[in-house]
Amino acid sequence: MQKKANKLDQFYDQIISGEVYLKLENVEDESNKITEIKLIIPGNDLFAKELCKSFEEATDKAVESLRRQMERHKEKIRSQMSNYKAKILVGDSRRASTVL
Repeated sequence: MQKKANKLDQFYDQIISGEVYLKLENVEDESNKITEIKLIIPGNDLFAKELCKSFEEATDKAVESLRRQMERHKEKIRSQMSNYKAKILVGDSRRASTVL
């Protein structure tokens, strides 16, 4: 399970820390294994919780969920940066036209 969680570094290299909790729910259903993973990244915390028949399956699903969350987070950061750069460029062109 450690290897699976460590794969998250491949998708986002700014992970500060992570916590993994494995729980066994007291129910008669076979799907009673819970994996919870919390990742601390700059500016945000990501969390995934999965309930499955085995801890391995729950961990796989939680890691996949976090991978998707990290992709959305990176896309959001990229969008914010491109908007910021566009504002700077527009500001510079306005200053240049007033100087001329």
